[in-house]
Amino acid sequence: MAITLRKPDEIAKLKRAGEIVGNTLQYLQNTIKSGMTLKEIDQLGEAYIREQGAVPSFLGLYGFRGSVCTSLNEVCIHGVPTETIIKEGDILGLDIGTKLDGYYGDAAITMAIGTISAEDEALIACSRDALYHTIEQIRPGMRFKELTQLLEEFITSRGFIPLRDYCGHGIGTKPHDEPNIPNYLEGKPNQGPKIKNGMVFCLEPMVCQKSGTPLLLEDKWSVLSEDGLRTSHYEHQIAVVDGKAVILTEATI
Repeated sequence: MAITLRKPDEIAKLKRAGEIVGNTLQYLQNTIKSGMTLKEIDQLGEAYIREQGAVPSFLGLYGFRGSVCTSLNEVCIHGVPTETIIKEGDILGLDIGTKLDGYYGDAAITMAIGTISAEDEALIACSRDALYHTIEQIRPGMRFKELTQLLEEFITSRGFIPLRDYCGHGIGTKPHDEPNIPNYLEGKPNQGPKIKNGMVFCLEPMVCQKSGTPLLLEDKWSVLSEDGLRTSHYEHQIAVVDGKAVILTEATI
């Protein structure tokens, strides 16, 4: 497994692509209201990305039919934008990718539509908090499997379960690269590649309620848990610089 070490000028380019992702997510959070369709949200996201000078990297990627993954309620990841109307009390996952000057950005959030239940608040908080908890502990010399263990232990400590078969990933001049970073541990945490300065990757806790076994819908994209319950997903793109993790996909607006 060859994990690319990025030079400072490359990390700066990745940060510019990442900030457009963060700003697009922030813009959509501020704009989305009940009564909109998933397709309208996708169109808003694509237009905003293009206005910032980037390209929506998910559009057509592996055949995906949209610029924004719009994962509604039970759908955890890869939700396809459709004419489905969102309503008060829904929870909506937004996953966005950009390409700028040959470098990629990628991040995701799960947001509330209006007022949601305490149970859904806890579900969203689990994926968000698992992400930031793990980012804070990243150091060179750790193994990626240790990050996986941290993510799984945090998710299960909140009473939830990580989605299986899908994972975080490296990113750079490709949208998905080595290494794969699951949210559940297989093998021992002291195995596999170590984290080094210059590595850039995405962590993305995907949280289910009773079962982590994935189910793929007929659209061949939307992934949910076999338990059919609501799920949540958060993601940031991270660079390891001077011995610590730097988030590249934070909003600047």
